[in-house]
Amino acid sequence: MEDTVLVVNCGSSSLKLALFDNRLQKQASALAERLGQDDAFARLGHEDTPLTLPPGASHSQALESLVEVFRERGLMSSAPVAVGHRVVHGGETFREAALIDDSVINAIENCAALAPLHNPVNLSGIRATLSQFPDVPQTAVFDTAFHQTLPKRAYLYAVPEAWYQDWGVRRYGFHGTSHAYIVLEAARLLDKTPATTSIISAHLGNGCSVTAIRDGISVDTSMGLTPLEGLVMGTRSGDVDPGLFDFLASKGMAADEVHRSLNQRGGLLGLSGQTNDMRTLCELADHGHEPSRNAIDVFCFRLARYIGAMMASVKELDGLVFTGGIGENSARIRQQTIDNLEIFGYKLSTDLNNHHGEYSDGRIESAESRYPVLVIPTNEELMIAREALQLAENTPNA
Repeated sequence: MEDTVLVVNCGSSSLKLALFDNRLQKQASALAERLGQDDAFARLGHEDTPLTLPPGASHSQALESLVEVFRERGLMSSAPVAVGHRVVHGGETFREAALIDDSVINAIENCAALAPLHNPVNLSGIRATLSQFPDVPQTAVFDTAFHQTLPKRAYLYAVPEAWYQDWGVRRYGFHGTSHAYIVLEAARLLDKTPATTSIISAHLGNGCSVTAIRDGISVDTSMGLTPLEGLVMGTRSGDVDPGLFDFLASKGMAADEVHRSLNQRGGLLGLSGQTNDMRTLCELADHGHEPSRNAIDVFCFRLARYIGAMMASVKELDGLVFTGGIGENSARIRQQTIDNLEIFGYKLSTDLNNHHGEYSDGRIESAESRYPVLVIPTNEELMIAREALQLAENTPNA
């Protein structure tokens, strides 16, 4: 097996791995779930048969087990030439990917207060791979880095200035790796250069965000200080009145419980009372389940409202792009969202939309549409692998 690049994405109780060759062609993937629990398990690619993990397996143990499986399958005969890590929050410290050393680890730790649910587990993956591959160049790729080009008018909150100066309270934005990939692909499909491409990118999955990209750079985005702000998401509420905290406190609910509920019991799950899976919600709505129908309506309306708002941040528009699991696969959600944007002149082709942009150029708009509308599958893993390989190749003795 030729030189490989390993991509690591750690969640609170999960570990995703992707393996690329040195031409950045994906060779394998693996997922471990329920880490830290007795029923921890893993799967390689799309195989149905789960792989055995030790009861209560840690991220480090899961990593060892999955790398060993890669080796047994002949996918990874030696240490990778580079390792890339997804890190959620880089604060104002990181405007681009960074080769990991002690100072970078310390800086990621210092950003943990801004992403307490994410950065600590991202660090657990970094420490696990540093332990297993101590001589391999490793790179941190930050969700927030792409949005460090936001102008002050887009990132400053209307709060006391000391909150920003002392504590870093501002809009940071997330899903940056996805939005950065989308502008590259949109430029290619629209026969433009990234530096002359202006789009609105809607990343719709369990987490959702919309970004205005002007001449290849992020100038506005829906997520804020944390990934909670903005659109309705799978289990996150998105925007709520800040006064909600005081109101619920008067009802006896503690602040940490409110925060937990807005992150884990809100969004599509909270509105429907059933599920955060859009496919299931659509089935329930079609069978007359009103809360599920309400959840879909709120999701699409909030999305359309944010897309409309992002129009203020682009001087011209080359296209609107849908991506992420929902954005790429739900013709229904795209159509309902576009129906709410009729005033802007967006119109979809029913046939193209139903084919999920699978034709060569990803286009789904009708001939009457004022703007192009595209479906572009995102590829965050590829972006992380590309950044990791590039930094490794530019590192002496790598």
